[in-house]
Amino acid sequence: MAQQQNILNLEHIDKSFNSRMLLKDASMGMMSTDKIGVIGINGAGKSTLLAIAAGVLEPDSGHVTRTGNLRISYLSQNPVFDPDLTLLENVADRVSGKADHWDTTGEVRATLAKFGIDDADADVSTLSGGQKKRAALVAAILTPSDLLILDEPTNHLDNQMAGWLEDFLKAYEGAILMVTHDRYFLDSVSNTIVEIDRGSLYRYEDANYSRYLELKAERTDFARAAERKAAALYRQDLAWMLRGARARSTKQKAHIQRFEALRDRDKIVEDRNVELNSLASRLGGKTIEVNGISKSYGDRTLFSDFSYIFLKTDRIGIIGPNGCGKSTLLKCITGLEKPDAGAVDIGQTVRIGFFRQENEELDASKRVIDDIRDTAEYIRTSDGLTSASAMCEKFLFDSEMQYAPIGKLSGGEKRRLYLLKVLMSAPNVLILDEPTNDLDIQTLRILEDYLDHFAGIVITVSHDRYFLDRVVNRIFSFEPDGTIRQSEGGYEEYLEHRDSYGTSPEDAKNVPRAGGRIGGRIASGGEGDSSAKEDWLRQKEEQKKKNQAKLSYKEKREWETIEDEIAALEEKSRSLEAAMVEAATDFVKLADLQKQKEETDAALDARMERYFELSEKVE
Repeated sequence: MAQQQNILNLEHIDKSFNSRMLLKDASMGMMSTDKIGVIGINGAGKSTLLAIAAGVLEPDSGHVTRTGNLRISYLSQNPVFDPDLTLLENVADRVSGKADHWDTTGEVRATLAKFGIDDADADVSTLSGGQKKRAALVAAILTPSDLLILDEPTNHLDNQMAGWLEDFLKAYEGAILMVTHDRYFLDSVSNTIVEIDRGSLYRYEDANYSRYLELKAERTDFARAAERKAAALYRQDLAWMLRGARARSTKQKAHIQRFEALRDRDKIVEDRNVELNSLASRLGGKTIEVNGISKSYGDRTLFSDFSYIFLKTDRIGIIGPNGCGKSTLLKCITGLEKPDAGAVDIGQTVRIGFFRQENEELDASKRVIDDIRDTAEYIRTSDGLTSASAMCEKFLFDSEMQYAPIGKLSGGEKRRLYLLKVLMSAPNVLILDEPTNDLDIQTLRILEDYLDHFAGIVITVSHDRYFLDRVVNRIFSFEPDGTIRQSEGGYEEYLEHRDSYGTSPEDAKNVPRAGGRIGGRIASGGEGDSSAKEDWLRQKEEQKKKNQAKLSYKEKREWETIEDEIAALEEKSRSLEAAMVEAATDFVKLADLQKQKEETDAALDARMERYFELSEKVE
């Protein structure tokens, strides 16, 4: 085992941006064997801490001490390249300290290829943001160093790339300081967790992410107990002071000083959680039917003759290498792109919320609260009407941040704002393209809990194995042979299934399906696929008729009319709500309208519950 030595110390660091205090009297040391994962909500100061440790940012106050010969390699969150150099030249220039006999450019080319960049001589202006980040990652890991500082290294990596990087870092002999939201990655690589919470640093030794959760719960319980004792003692001292304390003796002076210390103590502040009830609007009997769509660019086929009928309970995860066509498939489903062949048929009640990889254009001068109000002033949840301001508060935008311009938000906070806008539109089909990029772990955990209760369809592209295992019940994987393969369960189940069947188109027809459900067939476009698709569609229709046949005559009649009943009750509730606003000063009329609305909402809840009972029988 390598001998430990202290290589870096941050002492009493203060740092603020735009009047926001990010780090306050923060101190941290690093040993040569530390592999530290830094976590905290977006905007907490994680990237700032890494930049200060790397020496590219100076603290407002405090001291940073590094060993004299410490070699640091740093991957920033948003790397910048020299536009006058090729990609290879940019990366090779960053890789320093190689012995003369090493072929640096050859090693750079080979490693770039591992991260999906085959044209090492490309003009950097033609690269996507993800390609630039992966190229900068290659430069960081190839540069000889004693301390490797990585800001979001797993963003824009597919599962194979993330696995390669994970193995590399586990074998890396130096120290590592990194920010990542990939919880499996943290579990595998880190041996220490540092949490940034309201400007302070909390260190959890000998801990990966799973162990951190246990230790954090213990720390929180201890803090709550200490706060309860301090609060009780403060109340006693306050009563003593109110009785007329006199500082005539040393003992009484000490008592008064204790009271003042208790009064001015830093009280425990519980973590703010993203507490969202399901905002989904009602989804009717017809959802989204994808019928034999294909898409190519030039001579490259992304997918061919793909068919699937989405069920109301679907939680679909889409995986595959970067550039294979995952995002394009989502855009074809949503209508943002047209397939070359085939069609997508969307039901009348379908309301799609699309959380894209790139945030929609946000007006930097607009206030946060105004941006949300432009989507919806109020939203209906299971708790009743909730205002845009209350939703912002639940989504970690406090009253001060709500009235700040969007331009002052961090990249992660803008991503969280964008997610809130999508959810505020009350979709019943939620499409998420790489939702784990740039969202902090706390937001991800609450998003996952929210999706557990989401009354609609979820379709997500993600490379986050933890998120996939937590959320989805079916995987669509873009395989190396060009097929899109279906596997029941999460990512771990997909790995088990992948080893149990081959990669031929015929095998793709026989992927196991949970519970015998006929959810869809994935076609490769080979000979005979058209008739196979017709067979599948016919089987789907026959299964639907068979299930409906299980309903009693009365239930069939009820099923035929229940959606209209629900729509009528929803309209009545909205009308009563509008009437209540107009009758705000007529208390007699207002009380009558309130009673009518309560009765209408109760009837609506009952019909909705019955609707879901019947739909379960039908599906």
